Amino acid sequence: MSTRFEWSALILRLVAGITFVIHGIAKFQMGLDNVAGFFGSLGLPAFIAYLVAFLEVVGGFALILGLGTRIFAGALAIVMVGAITKAKLAAGFMGGESGAGYELELALLAILLSLAVSGSTMLGLDKVLFGKSSVE
Repeated sequence: MSTRFEWSALILRLVAGITFVIHGIAKFQMGLDNVAGFFGSLGLPAFIAYLVAFLEVVGGFALILGLGTRIFAGALAIVMVGAITKAKLAAGFMGGESGAGYELELALLAILLSLAVSGSTMLGLDKVLFGKSSVE
């Protein structure tokens, strides 16, 4: 893998990881029961809120650390597809006056799909612990 590609993948991995950690922690801070209620209003089982919050925090830290990047990127991509289709799609890309469109989720989905396909091992624990590289 070229060094330029690895640097760009590292940037994407860190930005996605930080974003998911912050969003996951916010779910815990607002109260998971409240988040579960919101998920319920979307027609989703309430327990999914707990899974999503946990995955966002753990998966976000895993991305930051470069640990299981492809696996966590894939799992978080599924969360983004769910967020777009169940919560954001009806509002449109920019969300009109509410500003609650799906542009952020779509951008994160693109980043996650890139990481799931190509991986990112620069400065990551996968490389240190398992000797893995992105091309494997």
